[in-house]
Amino acid sequence: MALIITLLYIVFVLAAIVLVVVILLQEGKGGGFGDALGTAGTQTFGVASKGIQTFTGIVAAIFLVSALSIHILNRKSSETSIVDGRPTAVEAPAEE
Repeated sequence: MALIITLLYIVFVLAAIVLVVVILLQEGKGGGFGDALGTAGTQTFGVASKGIQTFTGIVAAIFLVSALSIHILNRKSSETSIVDGRPTAVEAPAEE
């Protein structure tokens, strides 16, 4: 179970990094980071580019699914409480 959670964390972080870069590459109304690549960047990652929007949606879905999976698996693996392993209080000896 720990290996699956670790792999999901790796996918989560990579998707977050890719998502940030892809969002910054998209051109808004006033230009964007895509202008730094010149005219080729504007043509490839322009507002009318359908491919980059689809890719952004796919990466966002991967990000969301990995976040929810991490949460569910972490909650399932930690269903026991720390109080469950605690020894019970010892009663004082009765005075006669």
